[in-house]
Order: sequence, then structure tokens, then C-alpha cells
Amino acid sequence: MIPPREQLLETLRRWPDVEAPDLVAVDAADRLILDESRAHRVSAGRGDVVVIGDAYGALTLGAVADGATGIRTHVDALTGEQALDANAARTGLGEYYEALPLDASLVSDARVVLLRLPRSLDALRDIAGLIAAHAVPDVVVIAGGRLKHMSVSMNAVLSEHFGRLDVSHARQKSRVLIAREPHDGRDPVPAAARVAGVEVRAFGGAFAGAKLDIGTRLLLDHLPAAPAGGTPDDPYIDLACGTGIVAAWMATRYPEASVYASDQSAVAVRSARETMLANGVESRVEVARDDALSARPSGSASLIALNPPFHSGAAVTDLLAPRLFADAARVLRPGGQLWCVWNSALRYRPALEKAVGATEQVARNAKFTVTVSTRRP
Repeated sequence: MIPPREQLLETLRRWPDVEAPDLVAVDAADRLILDESRAHRVSAGRGDVVVIGDAYGALTLGAVADGATGIRTHVDALTGEQALDANAARTGLGEYYEALPLDASLVSDARVVLLRLPRSLDALRDIAGLIAAHAVPDVVVIAGGRLKHMSVSMNAVLSEHFGRLDVSHARQKSRVLIAREPHDGRDPVPAAARVAGVEVRAFGGAFAGAKLDIGTRLLLDHLPAAPAGGTPDDPYIDLACGTGIVAAWMATRYPEASVYASDQSAVAVRSARETMLANGVESRVEVARDDALSARPSGSASLIALNPPFHSGAAVTDLLAPRLFADAARVLRPGGQLWCVWNSALRYRPALEKAVGATEQVARNAKFTVTVSTRRP
């Protein structure tokens, strides 16, 4: 038996993503999107409802509690997708939805789309264009978020692909935008640029876009000239790879090297694969969607490069990096090195020394620090 919506929402967890008292699985924006979309979902049939940007399952499972079936859903973060599955398993609701990539299969003939607004305008533009290209002509998009993360520019982006846009009253510091009358639809096309001697490709929402952020630039300037590894059994690893700039740089700098790049973001992985194709190194660089390096065997790498993220969903947290440090330590061979760049204010050096081993500062500028940590025996 499916529990009432609010009762169901109270049971949701963020696990296996980081959990802490100030990090929630459901917030006021989720509840507002569900409330504002309920009337539109009443007449929706099986497969008519699509959810995009659901963090941990609140929108998908909340819609199930209201009677929706055959929901198509997309969660960018792998840990968010895993949390949705875990929450559904605990409540016996796994059969009511299907997780799909952000492509035409997700939104084809959709009638009602629940959208948690992304922070990136480019990501919103990609999503809006995709819906307009493939949903039914009378589709209704209910897009919401926290006021602190919303801007009037989001209205303008939605208006590029929808002829009518209504704005709700604010409630509990949240708001929804309701878009109708789709037009000028298009499938997402990655932005392109040449940076640090490599071609980079970026779909909307990928970290830094088709640019080189200053932290990654500092890291590239100081990576070792002749690192150990680079073989199929001991590839260079770009952990939390984003658009794959570091992986592509290593693959082009060392033409015989094997490289492994991973990120838990679906849009990052898609972008990184396009980056490898653009540089002609796709045969030597494996790009995987993974939570840290869970797919890699222990003690199998001599060099890992990392620019750790600090966003978990919409929240800023310093709890993500220690998880990545610990898994990097597991995967490194004794004596292997973790090259890491981080915002100096975060003071990660003690955490690196605890997780990996002896850590030395290699470089520092006004904002970032590069360190190398050597895996203890």
C-alpha cells in the first residue's frame, strides 16, 4: 500500500550521498512543485509524467504517492539516483518509475514535467530545448527552486522555448515557474573551446563549462613531468573529472598512456566523452559514471589527479572531499601519488595526510593550493 505523500516524504534519506543534520533529502521547493503540479497530474496517464533534477526522490516518489505511474525520471548525480532507488526499495515503490538519461527517450510525448531548476542557465537551456523538441504540444512544465538559487534570467531562458510563462507566489522561500506552449525545440549541443592545448566540450551544467577554471589550471601547471603508471593495468586517473580536461591533457601529453576518468554527474560524463572524441583519444581514455572510484580495484593506480567538488545537490559542504580522499587512498598503490588542488580556505592538508599519507604543498596562488600526497605502505 502506498503511504500518503507527506508521510512518504518524511521517510526519505540522502544515503548513499553524504548525510548530516543540516543536509536534507526533501525541502520546501520539492513540496511546492508537487502541490502546484498536482492538478495537472490528475488526468495524466501512465508514462505521461516526467521528473528532471530530482535530488533524492522527493518529486518522483511524491508523484507516485499522488497516483502517478510509469514515471520517467532523470537524476544527474549518481548518488542521488542511488538514493532514489534506496528510498523506493524501502517503500516498495521501485516499479512505478524508470531512470533514463537526459535525452529524447526521457521526454518524448511527455504531458507533465516536474523540474527542479538547475543552478546553471546553460543546463536549463539544454533541458528546456529538449522538452520543447520532444514533449506533446500541450505539455506543462512546473519548474521550481529555492528563491536564493533563482533569478529572473531563468524566466528569460524558459521563454526562449515556451510561449507562456506563469510565476507562482512565493512560499517558504520557494517559487515555481509554469511553462506552456513549447516552440523552437532542440537537442542539447555541447559548447566547444580549446584550452590548455586540448579541445574541451561541455553540455549545460558541467563544472566550469567549456573553460579552464583557475584551480585546474594551477594543477596542470604542476603535474609531474614523467609520472609512473599510464598502462592499461595502471592508468592515470582523473577523479571527479568534470568535462575531462585533465584526462585529455594527460592523454595528449603522453601519447601512449592509458587514462581513466570518472565522475558521478551524468552531464559531466557525457561532456568528458565528447571531449575525448574531440581530441581523438577516446580509444585510450575510459570515462565512467561512478561514485568516486568504486569500480576500480584496490592498489591499482600510481597517479590520481583530483579537483574535489564541494556541492552536494544545492548545498555547499566540505564532507564530499574526505570521501574522495579515502577512495583515492584505497585505489593507490603503496608509494602512489594523489595530486590534488583545493581552495586554500578549506585546509584539506590534515585530511589528506590522514587518508592518504605524507602530503607536501607543491604550489599556491591567491586562492588555490596544489598538494601531492604519497600513499603510505
